[in-house]
Amino acid sequence: MPDVSTGQAADLVVRGLTVSVDDKEILRGVDLTVPAGEVHALMGPNGSGKSTLAYTLSGHPKYTVTAGTATFGGEDLLALPADARARLGLFLCFQYPTAIPGVTTVNFMRAALRAQGKEMPAREFIRRLNEEMAALRIDESFRARYINDGFSGGEKKRAEILQMAMLRPRLSILDETDSGLDVDALRTVANGVTRLAGPDMSVLAITHYPRILEYLKPDQVHVLNHGRVILSGGPELASQIERDGYEPIIGPTAVAADGGRRSLTGVTAEAQA
Repeated sequence: MPDVSTGQAADLVVRGLTVSVDDKEILRGVDLTVPAGEVHALMGPNGSGKSTLAYTLSGHPKYTVTAGTATFGGEDLLALPADARARLGLFLCFQYPTAIPGVTTVNFMRAALRAQGKEMPAREFIRRLNEEMAALRIDESFRARYINDGFSGGEKKRAEILQMAMLRPRLSILDETDSGLDVDALRTVANGVTRLAGPDMSVLAITHYPRILEYLKPDQVHVLNHGRVILSGGPELASQIERDGYEPIIGPTAVAADGGRRSLTGVTAEAQA
């Protein structure tokens, strides 16, 4: 595998991805492309398969791929274990981050950087850690606290973005990072992501609600329903969902024989017919 410790963002290309969990099919042929350096949003109602896609791309062993492909920068993701995907430059912000009692933020971050070949001198590490914590409005005492142990919901999400800022991945997948955040915490987290997004890091933001997208300003928005991407459009698609909900989109497409992707104009016109 090439050394990507200082690599730029790369294309994520998913084609016909079918995934089962405990012999139950969740994803039913997902087609999705996130070009290098872009911010994309993946929306959809509960149970549509959004988190399943995130965990599958990250290499969670519980999720069984039965068909399709997923590549990142030309590398076959599905052939790699989770740690190799992380070294390739993928990062997942969990919806429900797990506590790791006994492991401090400082030790965790140093170990993570070392595992990805990004270790740096102690003085430089502390300087960068302090800078990133200040940008995320994290108190200095955070460094000695155990990862997510006793953290509030907002602190857990800030800790995830802090890890992202230190590791500088090539693609960050945010699995409903906005859930449980108040307005101020949401703005801080979103600004932290926006500060890193660009030529060196693509973003796939998974969310139910458009409010975080007001800060992230996605290049494209996709709607996932019943395990397939049924619609893609510009940022105006998120505004339409905020205004009208999912029903005008999901209703017409659900009865379509091909179940294929529709243009935003076509869906809107059919919903109003």
